[in-house]
Amino acid sequence: MKHESTEDLSLAVAASTFAALGSEQRLSVLRTLVRAGHDGLSIGELGQRTGVTGSTLTHHMKILAQAGLVTQEKKGRSIICAAVAYDQVQTLSDFLLKECCADCAVCTEEHHSHG
Repeated sequence: MKHESTEDLSLAVAASTFAALGSEQRLSVLRTLVRAGHDGLSIGELGQRTGVTGSTLTHHMKILAQAGLVTQEKKGRSIICAAVAYDQVQTLSDFLLKECCADCAVCTEEHHSHG
């Protein structure tokens, strides 16, 4: 998912990325990695924190990596997993909220008075 703004984000790319997040376990894995920050976590620590382990964790990491949301890097004998797509997650959020209340006159007035 490589793009700079919500104008560049197609519906197909957004749907594909949201699909990668369409599992409670994958969402939990991503949130755990976001909480860990840029240094990430070893695959073992990630499994302990999320309760997702073994081939299931490997499967979920593969899907998240294909969506460009996480990376896996071998460091010595460990595999370090990290969330890398902070900008992409923000872009997805902006994509959803870009036209917030655009077709609702009352909502638009309320939205503009709060923001």
